[in-house]
Amino acid sequence: MNDTSTTPTRPTLAAVARLAGVSNSTASLAFSGTGPVSDATRDRVLAAAKELNYAGPDPRARSLRRGRSGIVGVVMEERVREAFHDPIKIALLDGIAQAIASIEAGLLILTDAGGAAQRIDDAPMDAVVLIGCSPRLDESVALLRQRGIPLVAIEGDPDDDVLSIGQDNREATRVAAQHLYDLGHREVALVTLPFDRDRTRGELTAERIASGTSNTSSERLAGARDVFPQAPGYVTRGSFVEEGLLAGHALLDDPAGRPTAVIAQSDLLAAGVIRAAEELGLTVPDDLSVVGFDGVRVDGLWPYDLTTLVQPAVDKGRAAGAAIVDMLEGVVAHPATFTSVFHQGNTTARPSR
Repeated sequence: MNDTSTTPTRPTLAAVARLAGVSNSTASLAFSGTGPVSDATRDRVLAAAKELNYAGPDPRARSLRRGRSGIVGVVMEERVREAFHDPIKIALLDGIAQAIASIEAGLLILTDAGGAAQRIDDAPMDAVVLIGCSPRLDESVALLRQRGIPLVAIEGDPDDDVLSIGQDNREATRVAAQHLYDLGHREVALVTLPFDRDRTRGELTAERIASGTSNTSSERLAGARDVFPQAPGYVTRGSFVEEGLLAGHALLDDPAGRPTAVIAQSDLLAAGVIRAAEELGLTVPDDLSVVGFDGVRVDGLWPYDLTTLVQPAVDKGRAAGAAIVDMLEGVVAHPATFTSVFHQGNTTARPSR
């Protein structure tokens, strides 16, 4: 027996236009929401589309006409599941998405941490935002530039000719360190974000600092050591409460070498340090002052109001997205640097000894 079944064809815009009694161009304008189309005509076109089960113009065809994929890549060095546990990364992505909505673009998250589904150098995208990426991505950056893809870096350290959206990491941390100094603290320790590509955990050493590739970690360290040049520290594997807990115990377990204050490079790390202090029977801020960085809400931190630096993460992401839009539209884009705001909470006080 012969198979007479056929694959149903996708309804076309031309069929919708015929049913609605309008031209193809009028039907297209009705769907795009642009141009001089009356409400009655638009309603007639949409009704015809509904009758034919037509969902709208094929986005692939529209991309071809525009010469774009409609995709903006966002490259991060850590694994995606780790990045999505960081509220700052989420805020940056939110800001980028808000800005590129004006050109109807979507986000493609890429990671250089291994196991990525798509390589940075061959993924289909119109532009790329690098978030906190180190110089080790120079090869991929060069390939992207060869493809003529616009690039914007947020708190990274790429080639000098890549437009950068910066943060006053050094000055902001210096302000926090000075706050502790003015309170009378002299024995201060640091809990830092990762310094190298492998995100290795351990004591903050001169060798680790010298070989570090993280711009954010290095700048925040420099700000703290502007005030406390000899401050020891502990390097974590990322901005997680659990990492702050491990670092806190490494710095606080020995009463003989215990600091009176800790400067953490993120609020999540600061929350972990506070938890470690509590587990050791220490009171914050009477026995230990703690400072964070970011100004994010940390679950389970009550009754503490963390002393921290509040950074405008959404605004940074929005600025990066706006720069991408300018580049794609042929407008000159400009770099920007954002300022953090010092917030004094109840986790810092004069040292008790």
